[in-house]
Amino acid sequence: MDLKFNKNEDAQRLLLSELKTRAERLRMGGGAAKLEKHRSQGKMTARERIDFLKDKDSPFLELGLFAGDDMYNEDGGCPAGGVVMGLATVSGRQCLIVANDATVKAGAWFPITAKKNLRAQEIAMENRLPIIYLVDSAGVYLPKQDEVFADKEHFGRIFRNNSIMSSMGITQIAAVMGPCVAGGAYLPILSDEALIVKKTGSIFLAGSYLVKAAIGEDVDNETLGGALTHSEISGVTDYACEDDADCLKRIRFIMDKLGKTQDAGYDRTEPKLPKRALNDVYGVLPENRDQPYDVRELLECLCDEGEIQEYKAGYGKTLVCAYARIDGWAVGIVANQRLVVKNKKGEMQFGGVIYSDSADKAARFIMNCNQKRIPLVFLHDVTGFMVGSRSEHGGIIKDGAKMVNAVSNSIVPKITVVIGNSYGAGNYAMCGKAYDPRFIFAWPSARIAVMGGAQAAKTLLQIQKATLKAKGEEPNAQAEAQLLETITQRYNAQTSPYYAAARLWVDEIIDPAQTRMYISAGLQAANQAPEQRAFNPGVIQT
Repeated sequence: MDLKFNKNEDAQRLLLSELKTRAERLRMGGGAAKLEKHRSQGKMTARERIDFLKDKDSPFLELGLFAGDDMYNEDGGCPAGGVVMGLATVSGRQCLIVANDATVKAGAWFPITAKKNLRAQEIAMENRLPIIYLVDSAGVYLPKQDEVFADKEHFGRIFRNNSIMSSMGITQIAAVMGPCVAGGAYLPILSDEALIVKKTGSIFLAGSYLVKAAIGEDVDNETLGGALTHSEISGVTDYACEDDADCLKRIRFIMDKLGKTQDAGYDRTEPKLPKRALNDVYGVLPENRDQPYDVRELLECLCDEGEIQEYKAGYGKTLVCAYARIDGWAVGIVANQRLVVKNKKGEMQFGGVIYSDSADKAARFIMNCNQKRIPLVFLHDVTGFMVGSRSEHGGIIKDGAKMVNAVSNSIVPKITVVIGNSYGAGNYAMCGKAYDPRFIFAWPSARIAVMGGAQAAKTLLQIQKATLKAKGEEPNAQAEAQLLETITQRYNAQTSPYYAAARLWVDEIIDPAQTRMYISAGLQAANQAPEQRAFNPGVIQT
């Protein structure tokens, strides 16, 4: 290994160390004291429940861990959005698990909690995955009720999705392991089967205090909506369980009986290891994000035996399009190339920029993958489309539109990994969040924004200076430098992968060495959902 590789590796491992430190803090939920108080009630924590439920020695691939991070500091924070969500295998079946974390504000629903639950349901619907809800929530966080309750993508959408998933034949199992209050009471009852834990689980539209205030009735919560009430009197729940462990065992028993469904038929062979060690990804990506590198070296760490069949290798060189296998799955890869290269005319093309020929190549490749029913994997390290008079005269907008059209209308699963920059329209063309990737992951080195920090800061500085001049103020050199520094810091914070993950613009920030595992799990999920329509790109200019 050379010095440059070692420097790159050191930089990536520092980023990975920060990722692990942040993740450990968030996995503590409401903190050590809240966790112990929760256990003192005879209850497992959300993560302990998931660990007990999933098949032993199988991974839990968490999604949305950073949801809400640093967003609700005035309310004491909302680690992981107050809910734990991810892919797991239960009784041999891949499924999605959603577990309220009652150590975070008693499992109350913040705006990001609703958004995260809706993302979980979206994943379940797109991939026809069984979904298991482990319910333990005090309901809507009232100080934020105006951001949770009434809009289309708010709390009520969850129950609409419960109903839609039922009509689609997607298995939904709900375990009431703590409070299930008010509107939230509909979630377990709109599921296929509902379990409730004795003494700790409860379901009611209004708790005992509200009942007293509304109609003057004196009744305790257990009598009002406890396990015996709903399993022996109302018939609302299907199973009364002795404790958390008993409840989770029953869910495993139910999952074990599910019938097999038709898969989508995406091709998979025996998985083979990459040509290079998985950890070599740390040394390939440059420490300085503006430096060039050959994305093919990354593919040697991701693809089975490092083998790719590159499409139009000599044309449109700032994008690498290639057929390959990842953990046995056949994939079509679209990856930004950060090398500075020459095109066929001998003109220099700068890495990380999408030119007309690159966009044209990618559009054709994406259409080919749809024709052949090959899932797509996008690897982002893009600064945008090429600008300037030559590009405009050459029809960059038309060629970029062709690529966006092909991405938008793709019917095969798309999995996106943001490994470096993801700026401007390049984010869109490379299947950013707005283009419905089945899953979208980011490395700790990712940056997502409308443009790079240096460009944006200078642009914003000019706007600020013009505003000050309009007021008759003229900043001196020192004040201008301070203003530029302030703008740059603020803008760079907003391009961070943690900023994106907190808002669920990406599903998870992952260890680069685990990229194969996440892509493979995503393709396994996607393979459970047969395509519902034929590929039709509509009007696309050639």
